[in-house]
Formats: sequence, C-alpha cells, structure tokens
Amino acid sequence: MGKTVVIIGGGAAGMSAASRVKRLQPEWDVKVFEATEWVSHAPCGVPYVVEGISPKEKLMHYPPEVFIKKRGIDLHMRAEVLEVDQGAVRVREPDGEHTYEWDYLVFANGASPQVPAIEGCGLEGVFTADLPPDAVAIREYMEKHDVRNVVVIGTGYIALEMAEAFVAQGKNVTLIGRSERILRKTFDKEITDIVEEKLKGALNLRLQELTMRFEGDGKVERVITDAGEYPADMVIVATGIKPNTELARELGVRIGETGAIWTNERMETSVENVYAAGDVAETRHLITGRRVWIPLAPPGNKMGYVAGSNIAGRDVIFPGVLGTSITKFLDLEIGKTGLTEAEAIREGYDVRTAFIKAGTKPHYYPGSKPIWLKGVVDNETNKLLGVQVVGAEILPRIDTAATMLTAGFTTKDAFFTDLAYAPPFAPVWDPLIVLARVLKF
Repeated sequence: MGKTVVIIGGGAAGMSAASRVKRLQPEWDVKVFEATEWVSHAPCGVPYVVEGISPKEKLMHYPPEVFIKKRGIDLHMRAEVLEVDQGAVRVREPDGEHTYEWDYLVFANGASPQVPAIEGCGLEGVFTADLPPDAVAIREYMEKHDVRNVVVIGTGYIALEMAEAFVAQGKNVTLIGRSERILRKTFDKEITDIVEEKLKGALNLRLQELTMRFEGDGKVERVITDAGEYPADMVIVATGIKPNTELARELGVRIGETGAIWTNERMETSVENVYAAGDVAETRHLITGRRVWIPLAPPGNKMGYVAGSNIAGRDVIFPGVLGTSITKFLDLEIGKTGLTEAEAIREGYDVRTAFIKAGTKPHYYPGSKPIWLKGVVDNETNKLLGVQVVGAEILPRIDTAATMLTAGFTTKDAFFTDLAYAPPFAPVWDPLIVLARVLKF
C-alpha cells in the first residue's frame, strides 16, 4: 500500500525530503505545501540579488516543473497550512480551503525574521531580508524611489551581507546595532576587531545604540536611536530569526530547549510518524553533544535528506553540526567552525588559544594577502575545539578545520596533516599548520 507524505515548506529541507522519498518509494504520494511562489529557494542569495549581481529567478535551485514532472512530487504553491491534526492538514490555497490526509508529516517550514517592536515598522521602505520575495520587493522599491541613504539594523551575518549589498552600489550606509561588537554571538573579539576596522572604512558603524523608532510621512525618512538621528530612504531590519514552531505546537510536538522542534538523530519528533528538518529543527553539536539550533543551509539540506530516507524505510542518522559558516564584507572573508573561545569556556572546557597572522602565499610570489586565524584547544585532551579565520582565501582553511574537528584531531594530528603546497597556492607552512604549531602539542 502506498503511503501519503505531507511536507510543510518547500525550501531546501522540504524539497530534499520530498525528492528522497520519491526516489526510494516512487509509488508513494508526496505532497509539499509552500506558502510562497518559491521552492527549493536559496535565502542565502538574497543579499546578492539586492546587490544586483544575481537575477532573482536564479534563487530557485530548480524550477517547480522539475519537482512536479521529473520527480512526481505533488507540489502546491501559495498554499498556507492553517491547521495540523493527527492524520490531516487544513490548507488555504488560491482556490479555497482544502483538507489533506497524511501517513507521515514533515515540518520543514523554516524560520521567520524576529522584528523588534520598533515604532514605524509599518512605514514604506522598511524591509526584512529573509526570503526571496524580500529581495524582489527591495529591488522594486529601489527602482521606484531615489534611495541614497540606507540604514541596516543588526550585527549578524544577514546585516553584514545586506550592508555590503548597498555599499557595493555606492549608497551611504549606516549599520546600527545594540551589541558592543559586530558578529558578537559567532566570533571572538580578535576576529571582530578586524571586521569592524573594515566596516568603518566603508560605512557609518554605530554600535551599542538602541533603535527607538522609524519616522517619515508615509515612507521612512529617518531612524531615531537613543544616541542620534540618521537619514534613511530605506531601512533593512536584520535582527535575527526564530523557528516557525506554531503548527508543531498545535500537534503537541515537543519543542526543544533551544526553542526549535526537538528531533532525534533520525529527524523524528516526539510524535509518531512526524519529522522535522531544516531551520525549524534543532540538532546536536558534534563537539559538545548538546542540543543546538544553528539554522544554516548545508545542514538543512542534509536533515531533509535524512528525514526523507527514514520515512521511506532507509535508516540514516544525522550526526550533528559544527556550525561551520563563512561570509564576507567586500574583500574581507570571515569564517568559523566549531567553538569560539567564549563558547568553549561557557561549555566548561579548560582551553588554550592562539591568534596568528600569516600570508596566503610565499613572500616572493605575487598576490599574497593577509590571513588571520584563531584556534581553540582543549587543554585536557589537546583536541581542537574550533577555528576562526578572517582575511583572504579562507575557505580551504575553514573546510579543512571542519574536517579535522569532525575527525577529532589533536593539535599534533593537525600539524602533521599533509596539506598541498606550491608557491601559486600557499606558503610551505600553510597558515593552518602554523596555527597548529603555535597551539603546541
């Protein structure tokens, strides 16, 4: 007997789960309900569409037809799930409300912007930047209005990337944050000091300022903080996101300590035959073993794959995450994997750290650029706990460090890793190897 699988959310995790079930159980009925017109979308690309370097159509990895015709998925767009019951969902679609039955249910309905209660949020020209429709709305607003002064509220990844998108277009950008540091939650001070120096050369950086209200006649014209007033033809509010757990709560699904849906390593929730994947679900940290909610695209896709596999009868386990991430501001790249010093101390580790500056190529070869690395090590076991990198050509270092952390490398293991060398690519002592040497073993 074929089963019916209902998936709420057509983003990365939802479409990965749907595609996997259909691959393993082609006869099953797989229904996906997506509230917007976008499926398999890439929210990470939003700042780059706003900047104008990528067309909005490209934010879908595959057009809907691929899923419908090639993969046989029953995809419903502009379909908002209103209610979830045991065995059925009620959905509002363009042609009215419908009820659909399910044998298996997957929550893959992501996260939403967390907008603080700031007066004037309803003014024209105030945007969040979370999903592809936001990128389209921002571009359209810029085409219709003379946007010169842009204020970005927030100090996280999205705030940084959105600020870059406007700086790159020659706008006057003000970045306002309550925190005392940029990227405070994800990086240690040595790294953020370098980032802040870069920001100050390109925009007006205002830290430790509380945004009070947005003012204007119909459309936004000014941002008022507890320390000043800034002209604004457009405001981007990028103050974090929260998992969309309302529907899961209705069904009595357990919400974890992080505020996201609790799942086990097979992506099963506390309710039988109900799964969760992507930005709505929590998982475990590979180093600490603790429950974490780290909403990033690569784990989201893999969680969907794991949920779909298990639903279709193929036993697959999701081991957890390191929180490996990378971004940039203009030509300054910023990335991390594993724990920062602050996180490691909070988790009770006795740590030692090293912070080094190196070059990306030998001094005699043209094109060498500066790169800074910070490593965190557990004193007891000599195991690497985390690496943060800022500068140029950081991706191979971050990815190699992530692999080392996954394998449980000590500093000695890291030091003796046989990395590739030739002058056009790296110095004979790769910065990552130098870091291991300075960390000692």
